[in-house]
Amino acid sequence: MAVALVAGLIGIAAPAAAQDPEPRTAVAAAGASLPFTSVEAESAPTTGQKFGPDYTQGTLASEASGRQAVRLAAGQSVEFTLESAANAVNVAYSVPDGQSGQLAVYVNGTKLDRSLAVTAKYSYIDTPWIPGAKTHHLFDNARLLLGRDLQAGDKVRLEAASTQVTVDVADFEQVAGPASTPAGAISVVDKGADPTGQQDSAQAFREAINQAKGSGGTVWIPPGEFKVGSELGGVENVTVRGAGHWHSVVRSSRFINQSNSAGKVHLTDFAVIGEVTERVDGNPDNFVNGSLGPGSSVSGMWLQHVKVGMWLTGNNDNLVVEDNRFLDMTADGLNLNGNARGVQVRNNFLRNQGDDSLAMWSLYAANEGSTFAHNTITQPNLANGIAIYGGRDITVKDNLVSDTNALGSGIAVSNQKFLDPFSPLAGTITVSGNTLVRTGAMNPNWNHPMGALRVDAYDSAIEATVNITGTTIKDSPYSAYEFVSGGGTGKAVGNVTVDGSTVDKVGTVVVQAETPGAVRMSNVTATGVGAAGVYNCPYPSGSGTFVLTDGGGNSGWDSVWEDCSTWPAPGGGNPDPDPDRNLAEGRPAVATGQAEVYGPGNAVDGNASTYWESTNNAFPQSITVDLGKAQPVRRVVLKLPPSASWGARTQTLSVQGSADGSSFSALVDAKGYLFDPASGNTVTVTVPGSAPDIRHLRVQVTANTGWPAAQFSEVEAYLG
Repeated sequence: MAVALVAGLIGIAAPAAAQDPEPRTAVAAAGASLPFTSVEAESAPTTGQKFGPDYTQGTLASEASGRQAVRLAAGQSVEFTLESAANAVNVAYSVPDGQSGQLAVYVNGTKLDRSLAVTAKYSYIDTPWIPGAKTHHLFDNARLLLGRDLQAGDKVRLEAASTQVTVDVADFEQVAGPASTPAGAISVVDKGADPTGQQDSAQAFREAINQAKGSGGTVWIPPGEFKVGSELGGVENVTVRGAGHWHSVVRSSRFINQSNSAGKVHLTDFAVIGEVTERVDGNPDNFVNGSLGPGSSVSGMWLQHVKVGMWLTGNNDNLVVEDNRFLDMTADGLNLNGNARGVQVRNNFLRNQGDDSLAMWSLYAANEGSTFAHNTITQPNLANGIAIYGGRDITVKDNLVSDTNALGSGIAVSNQKFLDPFSPLAGTITVSGNTLVRTGAMNPNWNHPMGALRVDAYDSAIEATVNITGTTIKDSPYSAYEFVSGGGTGKAVGNVTVDGSTVDKVGTVVVQAETPGAVRMSNVTATGVGAAGVYNCPYPSGSGTFVLTDGGGNSGWDSVWEDCSTWPAPGGGNPDPDPDRNLAEGRPAVATGQAEVYGPGNAVDGNASTYWESTNNAFPQSITVDLGKAQPVRRVVLKLPPSASWGARTQTLSVQGSADGSSFSALVDAKGYLFDPASGNTVTVTVPGSAPDIRHLRVQVTANTGWPAAQFSEVEAYLG
């Protein structure tokens, strides 16, 4: 082990109490002050199926809030009891790829005359140019004004009307009526904008902005829907205001795109909802792309279905971004892409970003003196909750981050440059009062996990002073603190202090040290540690030592992982996977052939009404599902659509398994199985307990009395 034995090392006697610094307690009140109350579907009564938790990349549960959700077949429902008054709801949901439908809404048992439209249009994003990425962005959000005022204790039931819908979480809110026109404002309608959204209103917006900016005036967006089909530029010295983001809605995938501005731009109280269905990094498919200029602000906005909420370059000195919602971006929520000085990003809510939710990237010039504070971030599905890539004198404080997925920590402080010229971390980086819940992830490129909070000397050594104080880490699936050189070259992480931290359940270790360097840790208390307190194994071997100094006040993590040749497996601190979970659902599936549109993905989508059908008249045929890791499959459930039009038939089939995807062995020999509508068109195949663990499950069909092809609507795999 590359452990430096210095006075006060974890595992050695702590310094005398008189020498201990004053203990610092973790800040409990982290995150944004939000106008809505979120209720998890898995905590509500349902006639559907609760599933999760699961941390496996590419599964619905892994991207869900709390890593759990509720699956509703058509006609099934979930019912929420309101905790406070509300007249609106926003629902995070998922439907199978390629499908759309409705969620019927009932209030206290009475069906409303309005429903929530649900669609896979904005989901299932693929980014093959990003190493380690899989199909992701599986959830989306849909909102609805209920048309009536509800009180605490009232019940709102959501029912899948036609297609299967997975419901994750519902946000209930009391929405104020539309604001009135500000005195002296220039209305876009007066310039010819169409509030019905039928005609393109881009030119009307331009004319209103050009008129108002001459005097620093206000452009008014009244209630309605406005299509802005081309980007706006030359925006400066103007306020653009709406009647509230539930009332004034702009349909635009590229709202403002400009490389510079004189500043004093204020965007407030309207929604910008785009039509971005894929991530194209060369396209400016953003709410704001470029610069708003110094002294600007963005507040009270609802931003959804764009690539990036705000991609900020150029001069944005002293910009304030506050009280906004960033939902369903295919890439970042907000990225300060160099030259950000004195920027304050605070009290925002971000859900379901396809890259870093909040990032500062010091490309071309350093970000300086800027702050991310009191933001609530949940479910970034391909990167970090908050990422600081270089920059000087940066502050990250009092944020709440939860449920990061592949390639992401809750907070990352990093010298990963991506491109040149890059300004590495400098001055003092302050990370204080943050709460991280179920953050950190298994990195598919490294084949080992990323910690809840990561300090990463990726491309150059950490030479800035990094002070991490008052941190709460809860239910981390892997490690709490990670010190690493992610480029694999052993750059040093130095000048780091961790003071005052509560670690409550961690799957592997409290400290994951993988590179040379040093950290002083004080007043860090841990409970529910899965494997050991410390993993200290710098890479590459022989690159140096990592010195972990005990500053006093630490408890609950004094053990050391002894074997640097293996990674600690998640232990008692890792939330157990659902033993009743269908291991095959949402996993990659391939087949020897398919008829028309009836591809193998239909057999793992969780929807018994869709099906895979092989090439006709060409037995044998097979379908193979990659379960993601080797597991002791003991039960395989095979289904056909339950409708009466599918008559009884016998399929002759065998079940095979493989650890590597190339060499398959028989788990259950071939025999005929009757699929009978009278018993749900379902067959269960029991796998012997002596069968080996498998990653790849194959079902091979050699005959079918009902059709000259193999047919399954679902191939399901279970542990027992």
